[in-house]
Amino acid sequence: MIQGVLLIALASLLWGTTGIVAKFLFNGTELAAITLGFLRLVVALPFFWLLMRREQRQLSRDHPGEKMAGSSLRSLGWKAFLPLAALGLFQAFYQGSYLLAVDLTGAGIATLISLCLPPVLVAILAAPLLGEKPTLLTVLAAIAAILGTGMLVASDVDTAGTLRVAGILMALLAAAVYTGFTLTSRYSSAGTPVFTTAFICFFTAAILLLPAVLVSDGFSDLGTLAFRHWLMVAYIGVVPTCIGYLCFFTGMKTTPATLSSIIVTLEPLFVALLAWLILGEVLGPIGIAGALILVAAVIVASRYGNRASASQKG
Repeated sequence: MIQGVLLIALASLLWGTTGIVAKFLFNGTELAAITLGFLRLVVALPFFWLLMRREQRQLSRDHPGEKMAGSSLRSLGWKAFLPLAALGLFQAFYQGSYLLAVDLTGAGIATLISLCLPPVLVAILAAPLLGEKPTLLTVLAAIAAILGTGMLVASDVDTAGTLRVAGILMALLAAAVYTGFTLTSRYSSAGTPVFTTAFICFFTAAILLLPAVLVSDGFSDLGTLAFRHWLMVAYIGVVPTCIGYLCFFTGMKTTPATLSSIIVTLEPLFVALLAWLILGEVLGPIGIAGALILVAAVIVASRYGNRASASQKG
């Protein structure tokens, strides 16, 4: 189990570098956030295709003569494909809103809001979706999340000298979109293997983002990117996206769901630390306290969400 824990922690660290590298790109180029989101998916797709093909071959070897769901793309019916397409829609909106939030504010605060609020929102929304009343822990987690977010915004105003409304709103939108992604993923009954799911999700997101990039003339600045900037784009597509997901799914095989959900909360803390060390972004005492409160709310919400999910399956 130790190996699984370390792999999930490594995935969280790799995911956390996305906002840092993206901030470097936005500061040094005119690259639009939505264009970077599209390029990230395009770079990642061939790797997810290879992982999906390996997964499908493994399924065929393990279950010879059986027609397994997701053992090939052609075996997917509409009932299985539609939830995956919905995940792609959420992923497309998340890519644009999160990266835009990083561009308009800072990598630390954008990631803390975008990733810490969704588990709490999921815990709140899961209750009515499952026909249950919210527990006291859920209510307390929600109050703590609101308080922590407010403290982060106050700290950002203090350090930036102004209220970066657009960036905060984009981070909140990213949190709402990721909540929809998580709920759709949790309650869909597609039963599709993980890398088949990932490929279809990212492929759909790329298809949806392409028209938006074209309409906004997002490809016009690509010619101005230096070689080092292309390396940064490649890094975001390969390391945090492909290698990060591979580490996470491999670690999940030997790690309990509750423990893995808590380990994943390291990501926004990694981002805040890296943003401080590399980008010089300072949260301040109020921001640090708010981040800790927000992470505590995420841990409580994640534990409740896993228990609710387990009771639903039982």
